[in-house]
Amino acid sequence: MSNLFEAAGLEKSAPRPLADRLRPQKLSEVAGQAHIVGPEGTLTRLLASGRLPSLILWGPPGCGKTTIARLLAHETKLELEQLSAIFSGVAELRKAFDRAKARREQGRGTLLFIDEIHRFNRSQQDSFLPYMEDGTITLVGATTENPSFEINAAVLSRATVLTLNRLDEDALEDLVKRAEAEERRPLPLDADARDALKSMADGDGRAVINLAEEVLLAVKPGGKPLDRTALVKLVQRRAPLYDKGRDGHYNLISALHKAVRGSDPDASLYWLCRMLDGGEDRLFIARRLVRMAIEDIGLADPQALVIANAAKETFDFLGSPEGELALAEATIYLATAPKSNANYVAYKAAMRAAKEHGSLSPPKIILNAPTKLMEEEGYGDGYLYDHDQPDAFSGQNYFPDEMRTRPKFYDPPERGFERELGKRLSYWDGLRRKRQDSQ
Repeated sequence: MSNLFEAAGLEKSAPRPLADRLRPQKLSEVAGQAHIVGPEGTLTRLLASGRLPSLILWGPPGCGKTTIARLLAHETKLELEQLSAIFSGVAELRKAFDRAKARREQGRGTLLFIDEIHRFNRSQQDSFLPYMEDGTITLVGATTENPSFEINAAVLSRATVLTLNRLDEDALEDLVKRAEAEERRPLPLDADARDALKSMADGDGRAVINLAEEVLLAVKPGGKPLDRTALVKLVQRRAPLYDKGRDGHYNLISALHKAVRGSDPDASLYWLCRMLDGGEDRLFIARRLVRMAIEDIGLADPQALVIANAAKETFDFLGSPEGELALAEATIYLATAPKSNANYVAYKAAMRAAKEHGSLSPPKIILNAPTKLMEEEGYGDGYLYDHDQPDAFSGQNYFPDEMRTRPKFYDPPERGFERELGKRLSYWDGLRRKRQDSQ
């Protein structure tokens, strides 16, 4: 049936979406990816060398992954086989491999493009290996997820990973201008609304073209340009590109954590609100705030843990949206608190020592002697009750006798409350040395 439409010339006259009409016809036309398809781009150099390896194209939605794969097949004269890991399974893969083997016997190559390749399980990904190794296929996989986590190591070792960028302001403006040239009229938006439209696209090239098409269809030629308010009313609000179950989830919580650690309350609030706006689980955020209080602030400000826990309890009590203000308050408090990882470092060092020294017994001097036999064995012999000592400090050894050198795990910095803890420890160290010298 499709051949009849083509013969009659109906296919070319059928309506096509603007994004399809603007699809690049050569690699150099792909917007925003000069580091890959520009004159000195990675792909440009690979094609010039005459050898195209298997590729993993990693980038956000709408950055050109599918377009690049199609153009590669055209420029390398390879037969394009295209599958989506969402809709395809083992049967479809087997058929694609069989067709590729048949072409190879005829001296023709195959570019197998797998969209959303991270959706394939381990065994499905492993099925590519023999065909990649013997040259039956050149695999090009597209993924929005970090290949290090989602693609088998064996596949990654046989492919080159190319990272595509989220489209920046200039790239989005370029696409808007291409849309205007295709439609032969300017986008009916004032300057502020034009910026707002690009912001709504959120770095997605396909989205900015679709939004531009929606505006062009809604406003007739010669109509009054829309301002920001009218634009928002027309196209509604585009949902944030944030998948709380995958990469976006981990990237944004990492950004929040590092902004808090870096004592930047404004950036911390921004990333918090990005996560809230994206629908992140509020209790997941609360748990991470508690972790930050322990890991990055610790005893420099013991109140930080109290505040973080209180924010969690407040959200449980009030719910959304009022409880989210408690998360914001905790975020600001943590970002502005003095920072210390001394607790974290001390814990790790003590854990290493505990593993290295095995099952050493505590010194007998600090063990109780509830039986006569234990008394005879010297349990508790010579123990000094600290509260009865001068300064309520005995200075005794509490480490195993076999540990000749007294370890030092906790080293408080000169910041926040830990400055006071450091003074106490120095004072007790001095008393301990005096007691030891007097013995």
